Amino acid sequence: MAQAPARAASAVRLFDAHCHLQDPRVAPVAPALIRAAAASGVARFAVNGTSEKDWHLVKRMAEDHPAVVPCFGLHPWWVPERSPDWMDSLRRFFAETPEAAVGEVSSKLQNKASVAHSGIGYIIVSTSLGPLVTSIGLDKGSRGRTIDFREQVEVFWRQLELAKELERPVSVHCVRAFGDLLEILKQTGPFPAGVLLHSYLGSADMVSGLANLGCYFSLSGFLTGMKSTKAKQMLKSIPLDRILLETDAPDALPKLDNVSVSPVPVHSSDADTEKHHKDSESQAATASNESLNHPENIHIVLKYVASLLEMPETELAELSYKNANKLFSYPGSKVHPEAGDI
Repeated sequence: MAQAPARAASAVRLFDAHCHLQDPRVAPVAPALIRAAAASGVARFAVNGTSEKDWHLVKRMAEDHPAVVPCFGLHPWWVPERSPDWMDSLRRFFAETPEAAVGEVSSKLQNKASVAHSGIGYIIVSTSLGPLVTSIGLDKGSRGRTIDFREQVEVFWRQLELAKELERPVSVHCVRAFGDLLEILKQTGPFPAGVLLHSYLGSADMVSGLANLGCYFSLSGFLTGMKSTKAKQMLKSIPLDRILLETDAPDALPKLDNVSVSPVPVHSSDADTEKHHKDSESQAATASNESLNHPENIHIVLKYVASLLEMPETELAELSYKNANKLFSYPGSKVHPEAGDI
């Protein structure tokens, strides 16, 4: 059985455009995972916070690791658990972390707007205050269906408004709600700072409309679960300057018959481990590490996407790296256009 490409691919530069290394399942060994991925050619990691409970972990990880780009946001799954002052807390994290992007966000509409339901999705209705905006994080999947969709949409608005105010890109979680997402983005875009559609699995037909609104299309191991003919058609429709690669670690483990992946270690002697909560250590120790993804596996995503695009891996790696550098080179970011040779 073929082994997952890793250190042999160190000649290429890669940017993991979306991952969650603060996740309790891998946080205790995150330093080791970052080092291993860096040795294989992964130069940067966009680590996305998902709720008030982990923003401080992402902030600390970015302080400890120069290659980590911090992203703060409220993921739709955690919308019901937000505190009354969550937005103030989010603003504070951005004020304290000027290099941060907006990651997997949602927010809450107040009395300035109303939300209406159209034939294909929720839309924002303009009021006398002017056109209103909404942001990302829509989920109609098995877990998302347990969370009121109207509330998910409501929780978009202030975060996207904040992203525009700060001139930061936003990272979109969207599951089985691309029609709704497109309608919302049409009414609220375009987005000069960019919108990252992470683990994109939408149709080829939607790519053009989304790209025109400023969207980038980030591809993860979830793509291996799509029918290859459909995946190829979708990939061929994406403009080359909008393709990104990611792992979504510790999720989205690639599933390919001819490739085996290395497991995530569940023990680490790193001093960094002591910085994490004991419950995080316990969860990592009991997790099924065979099902966990890690950033070094971005090489598998690279190989698979390159094969479907009929493009050399080195060309796709460099292309996606430069695209990610461009997206994450907003004012104050760790990433700069002239730093492309890192």
